[in-house]
Amino acid sequence: MTVLREIAAGVHVLRHPVLDVNATLVVGAEAALVADTLSTAAQARDLLAAVRRVTPLPVLVVNTHHHFDHCFGNVVFAADGSPIWSHEEAARLVGPALRDRAVQEHPDLAADLAAVTPTPATRLVRTTADLDLGGRPVLLRHYGRGHSIGDLVALVPDADVVVAGDLVEQSGPPQFDDAFPLEWPDTVAALLTEIGPQTQVVPGHGAVVTHRFVAAQHEQLAALAWLIREGDADGAPPERVAAKSPFPHEITLPAVHRGYLHLNQP
Repeated sequence: MTVLREIAAGVHVLRHPVLDVNATLVVGAEAALVADTLSTAAQARDLLAAVRRVTPLPVLVVNTHHHFDHCFGNVVFAADGSPIWSHEEAARLVGPALRDRAVQEHPDLAADLAAVTPTPATRLVRTTADLDLGGRPVLLRHYGRGHSIGDLVALVPDADVVVAGDLVEQSGPPQFDDAFPLEWPDTVAALLTEIGPQTQVVPGHGAVVTHRFVAAQHEQLAALAWLIREGDADGAPPERVAAKSPFPHEITLPAVHRGYLHLNQP
């Protein structure tokens, strides 16, 4: 049985075993919010059933970004009547091409992923949106590009909880496949201004963390950004820059390539 764990009053987290991805439930007096809907319809049905064991209230959905493991369950919640919110760029990228890429990259989930109807958000955020769950505000903020072009953070001020999506990763290093490694540090720096010493931060994957963890990851991201800038200025091959990174070489190499590309765009 899929079980949500309460981390603060009315705030529950599901740490799903597939890809160690998190989904978060925030319950207000009149409505509830689910941040991220997992990878497949079957996973989303289990998540929705777990939500219903906690609350019968109407549910609205927020996608922290467009990657399949955070939004391919949208189809289940949409069929249940949930409005779906995301950054406008994230919504633009949710479609058949994203599904085909996910099928190719995750053969263990291929059959379930191929059966998904990608369902983009229709409530779009450019920089900010403030939601009211009935006496409980949830603030949606886009601080800039980082892990993706459309990272969206959900702040729950009265519970001192921040749902950060993949801007913060706990169970593995940050992923840079379609990231913006030169901008990611500034985006996390802006996020850190919202995180106090007691704030609980729900990362995209892994255990709930605190300001100390996010600040340490910010330092690593900033170090990598400087390595990329220096490497580009020196004409260093990407492999040499990746070898100096605070993250594993195979993770860093795409970041260096993307950083060089961004630095040399016309």
